[in-house]
Amino acid sequence: MPEEVWVFDVEGTLTTGETWQGVGRWLERNGRRAAYRRFFLAHLPGVLLAKGGLIDKRRYQNKWMRDLAGLFAGATAAEVEAMAAWVVEHELWPQRREDVLAELRAGLERGVRVVLASGTFQPVLEAFARRLGPEVEALGTPFVCVDGVCPKNPAGAVNVAAVKARRVQEHLGGCAPDRAYGDTASDLPLLELAREAVAVYPDRVLRDAAARRGWRRLPEGGGAPA
Repeated sequence: MPEEVWVFDVEGTLTTGETWQGVGRWLERNGRRAAYRRFFLAHLPGVLLAKGGLIDKRRYQNKWMRDLAGLFAGATAAEVEAMAAWVVEHELWPQRREDVLAELRAGLERGVRVVLASGTFQPVLEAFARRLGPEVEALGTPFVCVDGVCPKNPAGAVNVAAVKARRVQEHLGGCAPDRAYGDTASDLPLLELAREAVAVYPDRVLRDAAARRGWRRLPEGGGAPA
């Protein structure tokens, strides 16, 4: 009998923490405060435009993540690993959703193959996965070091929306996951790929889609405010 596969989004699904905030705090605490402040001020107008609906919010979030990775140009692989561990320890893990993690752990106990699929940087996602067990797989936004040093643009395509769904399917050898968990409209391509979809604290768009399609919600009958 083929193994059962569950795929979990991370930010908003397994934790309310946000990688970009954790990375910013790490940079400020590790000798890169000025560089991060310049980055933040340069990108603030785009944030305001996205919040006002004048530019595409998801596209700008992706740009933010790619540009944020650029602050690690010249950093060593060891520095990246230290950053990843710090972000999980101080940002993502303290804000974890225990109710959703309980379901993930129950799957692990049954022998389910668990894959985390997220837009967060791969080293951060791997550090988060290690908190859950050595068998948990991580599929995040690529973040590369060449010969132990980060190049000018270390991040690949941000692993969200259709990119995430495609990479998950490739990771599973062309198969669809048995179950997928997500919290926002950008997770719809992944959720639609799965045989069973679970909307976790869903935003308005995902909540409405889940209601139309009869998808389960966590918490049961709940969701994010409209």
